[in-house]
Amino acid sequence: MDSDPGSANNPIRRLVQWAITPPQSYGVYLVALIVVFTFSFYAGTLKPKHTPAPAPAATPSTPRS
Repeated sequence: MDSDPGSANNPIRRLVQWAITPPQSYGVYLVALIVVFTFSFYAGTLKPKHTPAPAPAATPSTPRS
């Protein structure tokens, strides 16, 4: 598979090879951390959809004498 001359022209493979070299890998890692933080922060700020609450159960009261 590596001996195939057409595989070097694959843009995804070239991007991965570029991204795993040491100077770029640090930047790719930091960008990935920022993206994960941003999405998790955004997901945490969303308001959950509330379903209608069931009617509160009648609490038993103590009998009066």
